[in-house]
Amino acid sequence: MRQHQVVLLPGDGIGPEITSVTRLLLEAVSKKHGFQLIFEQHQIGGSAIETNGTPLPEATLSACKKSDSVLLAAIGDPKYDTLPREKRPETGLLELRAGLELFANLRPVKIRPALTSASTLKKEVIEGVDLLVVRELTGGIYFAKPKGRIKTNTEERAFNTMSYCTSEIDRIAKVGFELAKQRKGKLCSVDKANVLDVSQLWRERVEILKQQNPDIEVNHLYVDNAAMQLVKDPRQFDVLLTSNLFGDILSDEAAMLSGSIGMLPSASLGSKGPGLFEPVHGSAPDIAGRNLANPLAMVLSASMMLRIGLKETKAAEALETSVDKVLSAGFRTKDLANESCTELGCEEIGNELLKAL
Repeated sequence: MRQHQVVLLPGDGIGPEITSVTRLLLEAVSKKHGFQLIFEQHQIGGSAIETNGTPLPEATLSACKKSDSVLLAAIGDPKYDTLPREKRPETGLLELRAGLELFANLRPVKIRPALTSASTLKKEVIEGVDLLVVRELTGGIYFAKPKGRIKTNTEERAFNTMSYCTSEIDRIAKVGFELAKQRKGKLCSVDKANVLDVSQLWRERVEILKQQNPDIEVNHLYVDNAAMQLVKDPRQFDVLLTSNLFGDILSDEAAMLSGSIGMLPSASLGSKGPGLFEPVHGSAPDIAGRNLANPLAMVLSASMMLRIGLKETKAAEALETSVDKVLSAGFRTKDLANESCTELGCEEIGNELLKAL
């Protein structure tokens, strides 16, 4: 029997709840499709701070490096906002991405037919939307130096540096072009080349790769226009190629096309080693422990893990089909609920997904 080592990182807030639901589904679907998942659970984020004093314990990073795939739920809580930057939960996530050398973040946005009415946008605008944000993950303004805070005699100044070198741009752009080949053959590169030197280099490198990929239709948009176009005509997009900062913002905007950020998965990949799969949403500490969380983004992240990380395509399809069946049957968590549906809690949605499998 095929075996896969999977590290589970429940994290904070609603993380343990959606992890519990997803683990049960993974156990069921792996048994049905003839392979075994060997789970190992570790701490990250606030939970790790509480027990280890650091947002990414060495044991967690070591286990992740040895695994076949990593499935992360969510990290963060406002109560840690007063800690030094290097001690906050978010730093643990950045360090995990860097430690696993994950430079490409994939965020698919696909409108589930049963949820077209859940979006705040008109049905005719979002119906049929199927796009993929490819975000550079380990460079740009979140990682480049110098950065910091300095005090003068009269005030304090904070600064960050947006920086990319050609190899970093080429590496993520090649991922975007390759994925465009597997989809509709369209790539939109997002930058701010009218203002930023770093974006001018970004655009130049994408143009060079365009010449090497004549079968791909390429266009460029400034980030502000891209943000507008995402809500005006999202169906025009296939693959959106972005830098770290722009991708962070645009992918969350794109998430709301589906009606809830609780619906969207993501994958973070490197050139080698395990990938990291996680829902786009945060830890939602305000609803933690109340059985109100939407586990569907976590379930779909597990599906991405099966498909991309573990090459278990049929199992991935089975998970996705179960999600569509449950939504089509009218079951919803609170964030997606309307008067014509049956509102269920996180655990109960999990039970319906198990039945659908």
